[in-house]
Amino acid sequence: MTATTEQQVTEVVESLQQGGVVVIPTDTVYGLAVSPDFPDSVERLYALKQRPRHMNLPIMVADIAGMEALGVAINDRARRLLESEHVPGALTVAIGFVDQPTVPWLAGREEVAIRIPNDERLLAVLRSAGPLLVTSANASGQNTPKNVGEILEQLHGVPDLAIDGGEIKTIPSTIVNCRLDPPVVEREGVIPTAEIERLIKE
Repeated sequence: MTATTEQQVTEVVESLQQGGVVVIPTDTVYGLAVSPDFPDSVERLYALKQRPRHMNLPIMVADIAGMEALGVAINDRARRLLESEHVPGALTVAIGFVDQPTVPWLAGREEVAIRIPNDERLLAVLRSAGPLLVTSANASGQNTPKNVGEILEQLHGVPDLAIDGGEIKTIPSTIVNCRLDPPVVEREGVIPTAEIERLIKE
């Protein structure tokens, strides 16, 4: 990483560890990130997006070990996807738990949508800050803007920190629900459904 990127990582981690809500580029779209250790900050994120509270937030982790630490049940189909060339990358997997969630902030959830991004800056943040709740940086129901300026105009309030990564593409990740048998592509994004089906059948 460049010195500038390392400085950005430090700024983001410090903000998150103080309960900040951060706009950060990902490998798919700009995201709104928050540490799950700060319930009030999580509520602020919901307010910034005007996201319905019953809609759970996706999770990002740095690696598969980070997923397993949350107590998720990685079945054979999910593992095939997670061990494919698309991870790290634009693949979100919905999975359940081995027993009950092992961390308080996941209490009450039956499944989680979880992803390992293919972005070195964001991975560095995740390795330092731990698992984060990350959702697209847009008002609920709207398309995600390509740049920070439009994002800040669209949100209902001001985040604590915004990292400007320039204009980026806005193709979301592909979401595959692996709790279902057979797994179901719930949103086709960067990775085509046919590719998901190929990986699952291997």
